[in-house]
Amino acid sequence: MYPDEVDAAHLKHIVHDVAKQELLPRFTRVTHTHKADGSIVTEADLAAQERISEQLLQVWPGTVLLGEEMSSEQQAALLASDKPVWCLDPLDGTSNFAAGIPYFALSLSLIFQEELVLGLVYDPIRNECFFARKDRGDQLSVYLNDDPLTLPNTDVVLSKATAIIDFKRLTNDLAARLVTDRPYASQRNFGASALDWCWLAAGRGHVYLHGNQNLWDYSAGSLIFQAAGGRAVTLEGEPVYRKSLQKRSVVAGISKQLFTDWTRWIGVPLNQT
Repeated sequence: MYPDEVDAAHLKHIVHDVAKQELLPRFTRVTHTHKADGSIVTEADLAAQERISEQLLQVWPGTVLLGEEMSSEQQAALLASDKPVWCLDPLDGTSNFAAGIPYFALSLSLIFQEELVLGLVYDPIRNECFFARKDRGDQLSVYLNDDPLTLPNTDVVLSKATAIIDFKRLTNDLAARLVTDRPYASQRNFGASALDWCWLAAGRGHVYLHGNQNLWDYSAGSLIFQAAGGRAVTLEGEPVYRKSLQKRSVVAGISKQLFTDWTRWIGVPLNQT
């Protein structure tokens, strides 16, 4: 199933309804537990995943759904399927959600064969839906709600840039160097990876650094960012997306110059960027 076989309006309707019915009513009113890896899960995550899975597989029965709230064995089996794979984070930014911080989203991507071909990230607090898809000619289109999304032209240099950085997943050496020899003007960490990608795609930040994202954290957002004109690699200089459960790092910039200067400062292998 190629993405042009997906009715975008229907898909958005499903995601919007689930977010508004399962996430928003529980915001600030939900308890949470901790998973084995220390991350938080709430009944909102589980309810949203169940509803999305049920509706997507009913509308597109030739697909499978890989959700964050599944076992790693289930995830691996689904990713190895020869069917198109929906990759879902039913609540990106669960810690924010549980703490009453209004920065979270529902993130959904579609993997067809080896390719990442569709990405949708919905922020129900701001009613913002970021959507990108790749057509059969590999042309990318991207929208924020109903409007085409393109990164704004910017002449911001790295020393004046706003950086979005998740420090806790970086090596101690890199984190310390960022603090003691800061190359940017200011730094933020919002706590929801999929939404971070989309805010960058909208120009709400200039450079990005994250040491460790799961497939459901980065797949939809990275396609949206790429389609908007952004540039990103891993700390090893590789493309971020890989059809794998292996966690991936991110180094990104919203312009060619910012991306070049940022990767050079960090020490990403230049022959691969």
